[in-house]
Amino acid sequence: MEKTIKSIAINFGLYLGATLGGITVLAYALYLDLLTKWWLGILLFVIIIVYGIISVSKSKESLGGYISFKESFSSYFITVAIGVIISTLVSVLVFNFIDPEAAVALKEKTIEATLQIMKNFNAPEEEIAKTLDLMEAQKNQFALMPQIQSTAMFLVIQAVIGLIVSLIMKKTNEDL
Repeated sequence: MEKTIKSIAINFGLYLGATLGGITVLAYALYLDLLTKWWLGILLFVIIIVYGIISVSKSKESLGGYISFKESFSSYFITVAIGVIISTLVSVLVFNFIDPEAAVALKEKTIEATLQIMKNFNAPEEEIAKTLDLMEAQKNQFALMPQIQSTAMFLVIQAVIGLIVSLIMKKTNEDL
Protein backbone atom coordinates (compact mmCIF):
# COMPACT_ATOMS: atom_id res chain seq x y z
CA MET A 1 0.00 0.00 0.00
CA GLU A 2 1.33 3.38 -1.02
CA LYS A 3 2.27 5.84 1.70
CA THR A 4 -0.06 8.37 0.09
CA ILE A 5 -3.03 6.06 0.59
CA LYS A 6 -2.15 5.58 4.25
CA SER A 7 -1.68 9.30 4.83
CA ILE A 8 -4.92 10.17 3.03
CA ALA A 9 -6.83 7.54 5.00
CA ILE A 10 -5.31 8.64 8.31
CA ASN A 11 -6.09 12.29 7.61
CA PHE A 12 -9.71 11.55 6.72
CA GLY A 13 -9.94 9.27 9.77
CA LEU A 14 -8.82 12.16 11.95
CA TYR A 15 -11.35 14.47 10.28
CA LEU A 16 -14.07 11.87 10.77
CA GLY A 17 -13.11 11.39 14.43
CA ALA A 18 -13.19 15.15 14.98
CA THR A 19 -16.60 15.37 13.31
CA LEU A 20 -18.13 12.50 15.28
CA GLY A 21 -16.51 13.57 18.53
CA GLY A 22 -17.62 17.15 17.95
CA ILE A 23 -21.21 16.06 17.37
CA THR A 24 -21.13 14.02 20.58
CA VAL A 25 -19.71 16.90 22.61
CA LEU A 26 -22.15 19.42 21.11
CA ALA A 27 -25.11 17.13 21.74
CA TYR A 28 -23.89 16.55 25.31
CA ALA A 29 -23.41 20.26 25.95
CA LEU A 30 -26.50 21.62 24.21
CA TYR A 31 -29.23 18.98 24.26
CA LEU A 32 -28.55 15.54 25.72
CA ASP A 33 -31.85 14.16 24.38
CA LEU A 34 -30.40 14.49 20.90
CA LEU A 35 -28.27 11.42 21.57
CA THR A 36 -31.46 9.33 21.92
CA LYS A 37 -32.88 10.29 18.52
CA TRP A 38 -32.98 7.53 15.92
CA TRP A 39 -32.33 9.93 13.07
CA LEU A 40 -29.05 11.07 14.62
CA GLY A 41 -27.81 7.49 14.53
CA ILE A 42 -28.71 7.24 10.85
CA LEU A 43 -27.08 10.60 10.13
CA LEU A 44 -23.86 9.52 11.86
CA PHE A 45 -23.90 6.22 9.98
CA VAL A 46 -24.22 8.09 6.67
CA ILE A 47 -21.46 10.55 7.64
CA ILE A 48 -19.12 7.63 8.38
CA ILE A 49 -19.79 6.02 5.00
CA VAL A 50 -19.39 9.34 3.16
CA TYR A 51 -16.00 9.99 4.79
CA GLY A 52 -14.90 6.47 3.82
CA ILE A 53 -15.99 6.98 0.22
CA ILE A 54 -14.28 10.37 0.03
CA SER A 55 -11.09 8.79 1.37
CA VAL A 56 -11.22 6.10 -1.32
CA SER A 57 -11.95 8.71 -3.99
CA LYS A 58 -9.00 10.89 -2.92
CA SER A 59 -6.74 7.84 -2.79
CA LYS A 60 -7.85 6.84 -6.27
CA GLU A 61 -7.19 10.37 -7.49
CA SER A 62 -3.69 10.34 -5.97
CA LEU A 63 -2.97 7.09 -7.83
CA GLY A 64 -3.84 8.59 -11.20
CA GLY A 65 -7.43 7.39 -11.33
CA TYR A 66 -6.69 3.73 -10.71
CA ILE A 67 -7.02 1.85 -7.43
CA SER A 68 -6.95 -1.85 -6.61
CA PHE A 69 -9.56 -3.54 -4.48
CA LYS A 70 -7.05 -3.92 -1.63
CA GLU A 71 -5.97 -0.27 -1.76
CA SER A 72 -9.59 0.86 -1.91
CA PHE A 73 -10.63 -1.27 1.04
CA SER A 74 -7.58 -0.21 3.07
CA SER A 75 -8.33 3.46 2.46
CA TYR A 76 -11.98 3.02 3.46
CA PHE A 77 -11.37 0.89 6.52
CA ILE A 78 -8.44 2.87 7.94
CA THR A 79 -10.51 6.05 7.69
CA VAL A 80 -13.55 4.53 9.36
CA ALA A 81 -11.59 2.69 12.06
CA ILE A 82 -9.66 5.78 13.13
CA GLY A 83 -12.78 7.96 13.12
CA VAL A 84 -14.93 5.51 15.07
CA ILE A 85 -12.18 4.80 17.62
CA ILE A 86 -11.69 8.54 18.25
CA SER A 87 -15.45 8.96 18.62
CA THR A 88 -15.60 6.05 21.07
CA LEU A 89 -12.78 7.52 23.14
CA VAL A 90 -14.59 10.87 23.26
CA SER A 91 -17.77 9.15 24.48
CA VAL A 92 -15.90 7.19 27.13
CA LEU A 93 -14.14 10.34 28.30
CA VAL A 94 -17.29 12.47 28.45
CA PHE A 95 -19.63 9.91 30.02
CA ASN A 96 -17.18 8.21 32.40
CA PHE A 97 -14.82 10.93 33.54
CA ILE A 98 -16.23 14.36 32.79
CA ASP A 99 -19.91 13.76 33.63
CA PRO A 100 -20.87 10.22 34.72
CA GLU A 101 -24.32 11.49 35.78
CA ALA A 102 -25.02 12.33 32.13
CA ALA A 103 -24.59 8.64 31.28
CA VAL A 104 -27.28 7.74 33.83
CA ALA A 105 -29.60 10.46 32.50
CA LEU A 106 -28.96 9.32 28.92
CA LYS A 107 -29.74 5.72 29.84
CA GLU A 108 -33.10 6.82 31.31
CA LYS A 109 -33.88 8.93 28.24
CA THR A 110 -32.93 6.03 25.96
CA ILE A 111 -35.24 3.68 27.87
CA GLU A 112 -38.10 6.19 27.60
CA ALA A 113 -37.51 6.70 23.87
CA THR A 114 -37.29 2.95 23.21
CA LEU A 115 -40.51 2.24 25.12
CA GLN A 116 -42.30 5.02 23.24
CA ILE A 117 -41.19 3.62 19.89
CA MET A 118 -42.32 0.13 20.91
CA LYS A 119 -45.72 1.49 21.96
CA ASN A 120 -46.03 3.41 18.69
CA PHE A 121 -45.46 0.15 16.82
CA ASN A 122 -48.05 -1.62 19.01
CA ALA A 123 -45.56 -4.05 20.51
CA PRO A 124 -47.10 -6.56 22.93
CA GLU A 125 -46.96 -5.52 26.58
CA GLU A 126 -44.89 -8.58 27.53
CA GLU A 127 -42.25 -7.63 24.91
CA ILE A 128 -42.17 -4.06 26.22
CA ALA A 129 -41.75 -5.35 29.79
CA LYS A 130 -38.99 -7.75 28.70
CA THR A 131 -37.15 -4.96 26.86
CA LEU A 132 -37.52 -2.64 29.85
CA ASP A 133 -36.06 -5.29 32.18
CA LEU A 134 -33.11 -5.90 29.83
CA MET A 135 -32.36 -2.20 29.45
CA GLU A 136 -32.61 -1.49 33.17
CA ALA A 137 -30.34 -4.46 33.97
CA GLN A 138 -27.67 -3.13 31.63
CA LYS A 139 -24.83 -1.47 33.47
CA ASN A 140 -23.13 1.68 32.21
CA GLN A 141 -23.29 1.48 28.41
CA PHE A 142 -20.42 3.97 28.24
CA ALA A 143 -18.02 1.85 30.30
CA LEU A 144 -14.89 0.81 28.46
CA MET A 145 -15.77 -2.86 27.85
CA PRO A 146 -19.27 -2.30 26.37
CA GLN A 147 -17.81 0.47 24.20
CA ILE A 148 -15.05 -1.83 22.93
CA GLN A 149 -17.59 -4.55 22.12
CA SER A 150 -19.91 -2.08 20.40
CA THR A 151 -17.05 -0.57 18.41
CA ALA A 152 -15.81 -4.00 17.31
CA MET A 153 -19.29 -4.99 16.09
CA PHE A 154 -19.70 -1.67 14.31
CA LEU A 155 -16.33 -2.07 12.58
CA VAL A 156 -17.37 -5.52 11.33
CA ILE A 157 -20.47 -3.94 9.78
CA GLN A 158 -18.34 -1.17 8.30
CA ALA A 159 -15.91 -3.75 6.90
CA VAL A 160 -18.77 -5.32 4.93
CA ILE A 161 -19.79 -1.88 3.67
CA GLY A 162 -16.14 -1.19 2.85
CA LEU A 163 -15.98 -4.37 0.77
CA ILE A 164 -19.00 -3.23 -1.24
CA VAL A 165 -17.60 0.29 -1.68
CA SER A 166 -14.26 -1.18 -2.76
CA LEU A 167 -15.92 -3.39 -5.36
CA ILE A 168 -17.64 -0.34 -6.79
CA MET A 169 -14.65 2.05 -6.61
CA LYS A 170 -11.82 -0.22 -7.79
CA LYS A 171 -10.44 0.50 -11.21
CA THR A 172 -7.49 -1.32 -12.67
CA ASN A 173 -5.23 0.01 -15.38
CA GLU A 174 -5.70 -2.24 -18.38
CA ASP A 175 -2.45 -0.96 -19.95
CA LEU A 176 -0.29 -2.58 -17.29
